[in-house]
Amino acid sequence: MRAFDAVSCSGARMPTAADLAVGPPDAQFEIWRNGVRQAALTHVGEFVDTHCATRLAETGIDVAGDILVQFLSGGKCLRSTFMYLGWLCGTDADPDADPQAHEAALRASAGLELLHAFALLQDDVMDDSPLRRGQPAAHVKFGQWHRDNGLSGSQRRFGASAAILLSDLCLVWAEQMMRDSGVPEAALSRAWRRYDAMRIELAVGQFADVANDVSGLPTLDEVLDVARRKSGNYTVRRPLEIGAAMGGREDLVEVLGHYGTAVGEAFQLRDDILGVFGSPAVTGKPIGGDLAERKATSVVVAAHHLADTTIRRQFTELMIAEHLDEADITRWRNLIVATGAVEWIEDMIVERVDSARDRICDNSIGDWVQAALANMAAVCTLRVT
Repeated sequence: MRAFDAVSCSGARMPTAADLAVGPPDAQFEIWRNGVRQAALTHVGEFVDTHCATRLAETGIDVAGDILVQFLSGGKCLRSTFMYLGWLCGTDADPDADPQAHEAALRASAGLELLHAFALLQDDVMDDSPLRRGQPAAHVKFGQWHRDNGLSGSQRRFGASAAILLSDLCLVWAEQMMRDSGVPEAALSRAWRRYDAMRIELAVGQFADVANDVSGLPTLDEVLDVARRKSGNYTVRRPLEIGAAMGGREDLVEVLGHYGTAVGEAFQLRDDILGVFGSPAVTGKPIGGDLAERKATSVVVAAHHLADTTIRRQFTELMIAEHLDEADITRWRNLIVATGAVEWIEDMIVERVDSARDRICDNSIGDWVQAALANMAAVCTLRVT
């Protein structure tokens, strides 16, 4: 395997925190990452064809299979890539050395895409989000199927119920895909405890997020705690730990956990900025969606903290307004910029990526994996508009 630009902990070639936070990842790494993504999506597609399609056909909702396939087709596969990288800590990074082991590890890691589908399906229902990746959300599509087939009852309620049931199946299938991956049972047994912890943290974080509303503005520490449990741990930290445990490198779980916590928080902070300022082409959701949904994200809370009395009064008016139109969203965004909150959050991202970079400078982690983790920090925190 070609060693793309490596991180050097001895000072030969160490990217700065700013490089990692806002600069693009190494081009050769992107080729490798895209290969991992395509392999993960292929494995998921094969699993859906083999295990899921027939069962979904039994529901009588002929669109269910297509909705699941479309839902799984456009992901970045961050979680499966991190899990695979955790596993690579305990083996030869060259897939030619043991292709069957690498394929099995990739297949097991790809199961996290089904877990992610479970989370997103429920998230869209709870947020009443009309879009996902620029397309109608699953509950909207199920609702449209209900209408097109002339079913009785509430179209909206049917759509939400069907999406929740599909998410429940994804939660079960994610574990089944890992169990059927070909990874030895002994290796998987080392991972289950952390897999369980990830699922519990995700659900608890969702509970906290439901209560996270701008009408009762939480502190920034409280917002970060929710982000850490709901998104950061389950996006970066736990997948890395699961992979490392599966690969027999439980000695690295603590180091990778520190890296994962820092990058996971930075990832969520970047997502919070995109939730306010990202374009629909990037986020796949309406512009300023987090503001329209009155989400108390890190950007909103930081802006409220930094605002003077006049701006804070305008924030309050927007927070309690019965309806927000496009002009209101634009005004709210401009007020946030005026407080300096965006720069403050950007600094927090850089600090966390810098901390993560320091953590992976460990002789127990191979140079290739160190470089890959540094590049993944860039992927997770890249500025996009």
